[in-house]
Amino acid sequence: MKISNFESLSAVCNCDRIAVMKISKETQALIKGESGNPFAVLGVQRSEGRLCIRAFLPDAKEAWVLQHKGTAKKRFLKMSKVHKDGLFEVFPEQASRSFRYQFRITTDLDEVEEFYDPYCFPQVLTDFDLHLIGEGTHYKNYEKLGAHVREIDGVRGVHFAVWAPNAKRVSVIGDFNRWDGRKHPMRLLGNSGIWELFIPGLGEGTVYKFDVLSLYDNYRELKVDPFAFFFEVRPKSASIVYDIGDKHEWQDAEWLAQRGEKNWFTSPMAIYEVHLGSWMRPDDDASGFLTYRQLAGRLVPYVKELGYTHIEFLPMAEHPLDASWGYQTIGHYAPTSRFGRPEDFMFFIDCCHQNGIGVIVDWVPAHFPKDAHGLAFFDGTCLYEHADPRKGEHREWGTLVFNYGRNEVKNYLISNALFWLDKYHIDGLRVDAVASMLYLDYSRNHGEWIPNMYGGNENLEAIDFLKTFNEVVHRYHPGVLTIAEESTAWPGVSKPTHLGGLGFSMKWNMGWMHDTLKFFSNEPVHRKYHMNDITFSLIYAFTENFILPFSHDEVVYGKRSMLNRMPGDMWQKFANLRVLYGYMYGHPGKKLLVMGSEFGQWNEWNFDKGLDWDLLEYEPHQKLMKYITDLNALYKSEAAFYEVCFEWQGFQWIDFHDADNSILSFVRRAKDPEDFLVFVFNLTPVPRYGYRIGVPRGGFYRELLNSDSTVYWGGNMGNCGGLQADNIVAQKGFPCSLKLVLPPLSVLVFKPNKD
Repeated sequence: MKISNFESLSAVCNCDRIAVMKISKETQALIKGESGNPFAVLGVQRSEGRLCIRAFLPDAKEAWVLQHKGTAKKRFLKMSKVHKDGLFEVFPEQASRSFRYQFRITTDLDEVEEFYDPYCFPQVLTDFDLHLIGEGTHYKNYEKLGAHVREIDGVRGVHFAVWAPNAKRVSVIGDFNRWDGRKHPMRLLGNSGIWELFIPGLGEGTVYKFDVLSLYDNYRELKVDPFAFFFEVRPKSASIVYDIGDKHEWQDAEWLAQRGEKNWFTSPMAIYEVHLGSWMRPDDDASGFLTYRQLAGRLVPYVKELGYTHIEFLPMAEHPLDASWGYQTIGHYAPTSRFGRPEDFMFFIDCCHQNGIGVIVDWVPAHFPKDAHGLAFFDGTCLYEHADPRKGEHREWGTLVFNYGRNEVKNYLISNALFWLDKYHIDGLRVDAVASMLYLDYSRNHGEWIPNMYGGNENLEAIDFLKTFNEVVHRYHPGVLTIAEESTAWPGVSKPTHLGGLGFSMKWNMGWMHDTLKFFSNEPVHRKYHMNDITFSLIYAFTENFILPFSHDEVVYGKRSMLNRMPGDMWQKFANLRVLYGYMYGHPGKKLLVMGSEFGQWNEWNFDKGLDWDLLEYEPHQKLMKYITDLNALYKSEAAFYEVCFEWQGFQWIDFHDADNSILSFVRRAKDPEDFLVFVFNLTPVPRYGYRIGVPRGGFYRELLNSDSTVYWGGNMGNCGGLQADNIVAQKGFPCSLKLVLPPLSVLVFKPNKD
């Protein structure tokens, strides 16, 4: 493009008179790519008593300042190159600090580029924003930090902001500036530690990172944006500018409204745990992944048909390594791009809600990986993590621990939790590895940890963080569940904070899971010696709001699959598994089962391949799935299963003393004490005839479930659909009794007819 097409002002401005500029220390730092105060040098500046426009354009052979004087016709001022590395300067006749202008440059390749100067735009973040972020109470700081498409003074571009208080210089880099950290250094906003820059002309889809140069030891690293909403697909790792505002038109208003009014403590909850990358692979590519939208068409109908109320995903936030299963998160604000774009994940969740299925996501505030492009050593110091490895590192996992005592870190995590609830309509957050947060000596030997101020092993800062997290989530999102994976006997995990608890809605019952699996792994002939393993949980069953989990952790690392850890021949394995699932559904607490266990996968879960769906060609696997489907249907239809899960009034032993026969029986009650179910478990392969148990009242008892039915690949022993209670023969404190046929390795569920 010829310059003669435009009116020249070079003669008026005498732009060529400057041959050499005296270079200040700040300017030298800018040219070297070390300036932490670029606005002191670039943009509209006062020099020699006049205002000048200065730019650092290392790719430019020539440069002009373009103005619009109320017409479409452009006027340009030729700039003088005052430093060989690309510093240009011009003195216009008229200029002000609010002067808006563009640059035109010709490059060494004779290409012509036009763009607005980032250094003529004002500060974007307000002092109030900075105050709230520093205070740790800006719970929507993801709307301020990170990368956001904005329009300022009629000019569209992207505003970047990042917290790096110990940086000497932070620059935005990407394809747009050839990944050159000298071109777009950011400004530091007072003593907030926050750097920002508005770059006009950029838009959604821009690939970028932050080039961070530390004040200490010349540390320099290219960091992804801690607040990025979208990432490149691994092994690439850059952040991508993404406008999260209106990409998906949600259709789940009815679901959200009823969720806010629902009491989940007295409602059925049967959770299907899923790792999206290995639930199912594409038919034509076993190494690829189904997309979020494809999964919406396959997984949602599948879960709905099985009768589950919720899906729980292993962590969905962006992570660099597939083998971490998502638990080593890099992009805390971005759903992983492995399966599609953020709006595709929104579509998937919306589809779940429209089909009456809640979505729970594993959330990982306990630790983060050491990958150089992530949060670790972010500004050349231990910013997000503790500096002392005795508090800041999990050597067992090779990860770093968040510094919960720092306001900005605490704010980062709490605002992240709210982000998933606000933007993705998530119904619950299952918080991973809570025990590792609560205890300073978690998985540490003597001398490897630091006691708290009182000499104890409790992490007081983490406790405060968890309480605040739960309070804030429940305040802003009534009906959303917070669930703790906590493996110790810490008191009050699921009690409100005002009663001294941590404030979680519910807690995984890890002790029940361990003891129950240990019991069922025994050969039936030995079970009479281990009955305490299966009954002990009722001593503490009502101390917390428990979920009973058979999770992904129980079907990996040599533990074997749920089916394959059952003893006996093939028939006994399936029968044992049916009894185990029946015991889980009968026991007080909500339910969770990992994918593949519903149809009896033989192999352990492998994150790197899909489930063994071909097993469903075989009858026993088909019928096990039928059993799970019927269990869920019965569970949701009978209030005695779920209405009183967390109080002792919902449970009553009939008999737990018959260890010699390995038989258990108990009653589960709804809020109406006359609405109850009777459960009987025969935990050996020996059928029992004429076995008598006590029941609360007389009448006819219908056999609602018999796990030995041929429908479930059983031997079809039972009680002909039900039987009459004996009003004459009392049994162990109960006024009436039932004389039963107990099939081998079976669970029977009875309900009395209403009089």
